[in-house]
Amino acid sequence: MTAAQPFNHGEPRDHTLDACFLGPYGENDALLEKMLVEFLRDHVYWRRNFHPEDPPAIGTGATYHPDYVAFESRMRRELHQLSAALKKSVPFHSPRYIGHMASDLLLPGLAAQMLTLPYNPNNVSEDAAPVTVDMEVQAGLQLARMLGYPHDPAVDACAFGHLTSGGTLANYQALRLALALKAFPLALRAAHVPELDLPDDDWHAFNLAQADGIALLTAWQAWLAAQTPAVRARWLQRVEGERIEQRGLVGFFAAHSPLKVPLVLAPVTAHYSWSKGLKLLGLGRDQLKLLPTDGMRLDPAALRDTLERCAREQQGVLLCVAVLGGTEYGTIDPIDAVLAARHDSRQRGLDFAVHVDAAWGGYLATLFRNQDGSLRSRAEVATEYVQFPTAAVHAAFAALGDTDSVTVDPHKLGYLPYGSGAFICRDHRAMALLAERADYVFHGGTPKDYLARYRNLGQFIPEGSKSGAAAAAVYVTHKVLPLDHVHFGRLLRATVRAAETFHASARRFALELSDCVQALVPFAPDSNLVCLALNPRGNSSIPTANAFVRKLHDILRCDPQQPLQTKEFFGSVTTLRPELLGPGQTARIFGALGLDTSKLDPDEDGLLILRHTLMNPFLIDHENGINYMDRYFDFLGRRVRALLDPAGSTP
Repeated sequence: MTAAQPFNHGEPRDHTLDACFLGPYGENDALLEKMLVEFLRDHVYWRRNFHPEDPPAIGTGATYHPDYVAFESRMRRELHQLSAALKKSVPFHSPRYIGHMASDLLLPGLAAQMLTLPYNPNNVSEDAAPVTVDMEVQAGLQLARMLGYPHDPAVDACAFGHLTSGGTLANYQALRLALALKAFPLALRAAHVPELDLPDDDWHAFNLAQADGIALLTAWQAWLAAQTPAVRARWLQRVEGERIEQRGLVGFFAAHSPLKVPLVLAPVTAHYSWSKGLKLLGLGRDQLKLLPTDGMRLDPAALRDTLERCAREQQGVLLCVAVLGGTEYGTIDPIDAVLAARHDSRQRGLDFAVHVDAAWGGYLATLFRNQDGSLRSRAEVATEYVQFPTAAVHAAFAALGDTDSVTVDPHKLGYLPYGSGAFICRDHRAMALLAERADYVFHGGTPKDYLARYRNLGQFIPEGSKSGAAAAAVYVTHKVLPLDHVHFGRLLRATVRAAETFHASARRFALELSDCVQALVPFAPDSNLVCLALNPRGNSSIPTANAFVRKLHDILRCDPQQPLQTKEFFGSVTTLRPELLGPGQTARIFGALGLDTSKLDPDEDGLLILRHTLMNPFLIDHENGINYMDRYFDFLGRRVRALLDPAGSTP
């Protein structure tokens, strides 16, 4: 990419995006207010018409009672204080905010969540949420379609998804499901279930492909259903007693010695939730094997070497994690290469699940999806951009449909309120292994109908209670903006184009300030997240470079002690660690910045760099001729010069 602007800024404004948000200036306040008043009144009418023959419980004169007036006064006082305190919040809505993974909220989701809150549905089951539990299951199918998974409930191998508090809990669910499915064939072997085609030994049973494991599970369910109630109960108890969920890790692997506790493979860029998840499930942090990267993208050669060693040593692998949009650098792992490595590993008798942690990049899949759900070619997508998508990025998104499960965060690039992550698995039939029974919540047998089965959602998910309002927000947003390039993709298209502009501006910034600072984008952006490394010209000390960037970050970070208006822009930082980069990338990046890696300070764990998340769709205002990224680099240039030459620069 050259330092020139990557596309025509005089193009027509997309007025659909104008209606999507409250707006940086609160431009759509009348629209939001009108909707909230309309649906608040609608909610009140619903209450009044439930049983209109019942008298009002609160008398019309209650509002004049001194106790009522005193309570209202206290409530108003506290709410005014809350409102005043919240004015110190981070201005995620503004194009001047380019820090963490947060932005303005989509109006459909915001309004749907606020509309649903007074009904207070608990999506644990249809008894507590007869409307929104269906919405949650449908939202899972909407996301499955976006990813390229089977999404027709009439199909046996249909996908399934549910919402979580965030990507961390979705990653836990991926571990739970993979472990349950991998261990179940061994339970069948240990119980000596007749008339099932079981593997000859524990190693082969533990390394069935997921599709084969699910086929075995469905065969077991069919065999069980054909038995008399007494025989069915006896065999069910026998198999359940052999399952890993009953025995626990220690008892299960002791019973299946010399089988080893399996590894989880992930790139060094993986989110720390994977470490937390292994500790939470009792697998242990030692079972997390972090693989090196090539340009902060998982190195397929390192994965293949690890798999060959595991097959040779008969060390089981539970799961391989690929990252679709790392939370620090936005880089995208070669998912197609991970699947190819698994294909080859199967020839050596070693199999495992492939999970994609797409907490950040999941919604970018809308850019690759036609309205009919089919995949767009790279050439079709590329007409709208300068470099995006690279061949590697397109191949990664094209391979999503062949993975086993995915984590997506609607509260990131879905622009929805916090508390809405999502877990999606490719074949819902495996979820039967996670089912939990609680008689006071769930009733009757397991329904055969897909939607009816998952109305008792609490049986299958980690949470015991969950907000139906969040499900309504996700479902309604996807209905207003379907998950394809024509609808939702219009929003993300604006952000990826902004990232290309930012990248070009960063290169021009490096040229213009080359007399005083060395600047570098360490990794070409795969998505809409761009980092910038800076080092004062002539400096070779990493601690000195870090101190310089910390001063810049102090200018860019939110300071609750100062009025927000004193900040021109908001940004964030992350760290480039040599042990994560590897020697080749470390030499390239640190060398280009003039830094001496032979003198790494033990108190410094890497190089601090600026991190920019370009989520706001209004970063380039075509109508008013405003480019906030030009303004940002002008601001950053002034601050850099002021820090390096306080006497000769104007901040």
